[in-house]
Amino acid sequence: MIDYAKALNQAQLEAVTCGDGPVLVVAGAGSGKTRTIVYRLAWLAEHGTSPEAILLLTFTRKAAQEMLHRAGLLLGQGLTGIQGGTFHSFAYSTLRRWRPAWLGDRPFTLMDAADITAAVKHC
Repeated sequence: MIDYAKALNQAQLEAVTCGDGPVLVVAGAGSGKTRTIVYRLAWLAEHGTSPEAILLLTFTRKAAQEMLHRAGLLLGQGLTGIQGGTFHSFAYSTLRRWRPAWLGDRPFTLMDAADITAAVKHC
């Protein structure tokens, strides 16, 4: 078992161990947000939360992979089955899975900045 009280400061410990539901942590630069998330993943796993019940959203795929890797190292085992990735990829997959009724049969796609610029120039 990980000694969370020894590894974390009081604010981090509170965020990591605050129960099995969703947690919103608001913290400034250098406060240990990534460390807190890594330990939260490990704490959830140690306390019986099914990996399929965990959603990890970050700004980059690399960050999500790094957090999962670090949590796995803490636990001495890999963390597989956790849902997650970037906010954008999760939102897109959600839209594809639960297609909004107002779209009807029309196709939809996501446009990046270059696509938008090209469309505006075309108009």
